[in-house]
Amino acid sequence: MKLLLSFALLCFSSIYAQVKLEGAPQPPFVDAKLQALSASSGFEATVKNLVAQHQQPAWIGYAVPIVPKPRLICCFDSVVRARTGCCSGCRLEQKSGNFFDSTGGDCVRAEPSTHVIVMARIEAGRVQKLRPYTPDCTLDAGGLSVIWLRDVKSSDSVAWLDKLVNAGERRIADGALQALALHADPAADAVLERLLTAQQTNKVREETAFWMAQTRGHKGFLVLQDYARNDSDPKFREHLTFAFTQSEDPGAIPELLRMAKQDTDHRVRGQALFWLAQAASGRAAGAVSDAVENDPDSDVRRKAVFALTQMPGDEGVPLLIKYAKSHRDRAVRKEAIFWLGQSNDPRALDFIEDLLTSDLKR
Repeated sequence: MKLLLSFALLCFSSIYAQVKLEGAPQPPFVDAKLQALSASSGFEATVKNLVAQHQQPAWIGYAVPIVPKPRLICCFDSVVRARTGCCSGCRLEQKSGNFFDSTGGDCVRAEPSTHVIVMARIEAGRVQKLRPYTPDCTLDAGGLSVIWLRDVKSSDSVAWLDKLVNAGERRIADGALQALALHADPAADAVLERLLTAQQTNKVREETAFWMAQTRGHKGFLVLQDYARNDSDPKFREHLTFAFTQSEDPGAIPELLRMAKQDTDHRVRGQALFWLAQAASGRAAGAVSDAVENDPDSDVRRKAVFALTQMPGDEGVPLLIKYAKSHRDRAVRKEAIFWLGQSNDPRALDFIEDLLTSDLKR
């Protein structure tokens, strides 16, 4: 009850206690000592000076144009639902992370945000935390100073975030990469493409692929498709099968189908089958069945059987029964029977009962 009341007060106070600053859209701030500062003399130099000046904790915030898409970026467990709609907020000083919602739920406005909000916590002469938000997320600063920067050039923000990604401190780099991928600036594409190269760590490559699939549209898909077809690291290609499930590009599912059938590494083929079943069951049935029947690797055939369990029962269970009955590979038959046994589907239970009955009659 206290939690709900707290969030309700957060939403209420954001309406009546917000201090409005000039310039790009800003989120509603609560319990914040707000001040405005122009970054027109140089964004990176301005941030560097602010970081050096603040030994005590404070927040720097600014807004730049965002890749357009209906979305809410706010905090976990922060949403208070009411009949009149949604109210959401973040307590910046809490450790909980941010979340991205672009599913079109009640809290996601139909009109896409024009800007992304970048918030950086500074203390003891360094950046300690960085997260992006959308302007409709109320931010509670916990009584700390918030320096809102005006006149920030998107390209300057990209360059600064690029340095934070490469600085090596993972928790800051993750937030910087999220924010960078949301920038509606061609400079962001160039940086993301560089972060995908084999010279980067596997962690950076994988995170970059995820955010590129989520945010960079058809251009991002084409870049990832090229890596899926030509990158020499099977572990990275295996991760790309998941990244394609995050893309809304119409070519993403066909590329997953290609990887399931044609990739030279059996682990990549198996992983592609798994994500196909998760993301596009109707189109996956043929590819998964083909793998069960024809893939030369027994491990891939078993993974394909498991992929059937991720499809809706009307599609997966009949195929599992089919392969449990008659597949030439004994390991595949055993795998299919095992997964049927984990199902609560009446057809699966009937099949297992018939199987046990026939064994008893022998």
